[in-house]
Amino acid sequence: MGKVYHSSDKMDWGTPNSVFDPLDAEFNFTLDVCASSDNAKCFDYFDEKEDGLAQEWKGHQCWMNPPYGREIGQWVQKAWDQKHKGVTTVCLIPARTDTKMWSIFWDHDCHKTRDAFDEVRFIKGRVKFEGAEQGAPFPSAIIVMHGVVAKRWCSKCASMVRPADPCTKYFDRACGLNQDTYNENDRRRT
Repeated sequence: MGKVYHSSDKMDWGTPNSVFDPLDAEFNFTLDVCASSDNAKCFDYFDEKEDGLAQEWKGHQCWMNPPYGREIGQWVQKAWDQKHKGVTTVCLIPARTDTKMWSIFWDHDCHKTRDAFDEVRFIKGRVKFEGAEQGAPFPSAIIVMHGVVAKRWCSKCASMVRPADPCTKYFDRACGLNQDTYNENDRRRT
């Protein structure tokens, strides 16, 4: 059997600053969800012992360069789960669009993301990870999953607003609804 090229037993390659720094300037990351003491990009991070998959990420803007093995789908699923808890996660993953993980989150027929990915930014060229002698043997993409914030119906004007925000349709005064007074009866359209 022939030699397999571009294979590695190492799965925790460090993110190069040329990829991380512009994204950090945009998103202000506070937690690296899968790192080691050698490659963490944020002051706060989960290493293999703390297991970011078993932790809550709430209250953070998260950076994720997951291990590039078979468990990568679990990391993307975790980021999607945390998205629905209000957590924004930006991920650096292989752009292997023919894989099962991509088929779950990407609609190939429409050439767009399903519910999970809010943004897909394909990286031009090949990423040269920290400690690597050459660029990765695969293309990469930045996936952004913006935290979902619950919304409510304004009972006075029937617009959708965030629970803590005043209704923007009433410029002279706020509608008076807030998270404390919201109930299911306020979900009607007028």
